[in-house]
Amino acid sequence: MTTPRALIIEDDIALAEIFTLVLQEAGYDTETVNDGALAMERLLAVAPELVTLDLNLPHLSGRDILQNIRADERLAHTKVMLVTANAVIAETLREASDLVLVKPVSPAQLRDLAKRLRPDT
Repeated sequence: MTTPRALIIEDDIALAEIFTLVLQEAGYDTETVNDGALAMERLLAVAPELVTLDLNLPHLSGRDILQNIRADERLAHTKVMLVTANAVIAETLREASDLVLVKPVSPAQLRDLAKRLRPDT
């Protein structure tokens, strides 16, 4: 089986680097995008098994990206993990998400939850 792909959509570079290491430890190939509009372009080209999604992004919000993911048949099997500091908005998106994590998130928690979302587990 091929290694599942995770797309990390996070504009905080330090957090994106931590997420990359943690998701690689959880068994994913990772790619990071730091801008909402670029994330949408990338999602037109790839269908990752997992997306970690911040809500507050430059050029296009995480809410819009989530709506686009859920509307795209190609991405029907993509798991979306919202990782945001905005607990109020995150709560309104809980049903459209597979998981909601409120920052700060521990690396161990992120790793363990990402492992559970892997398609081969």
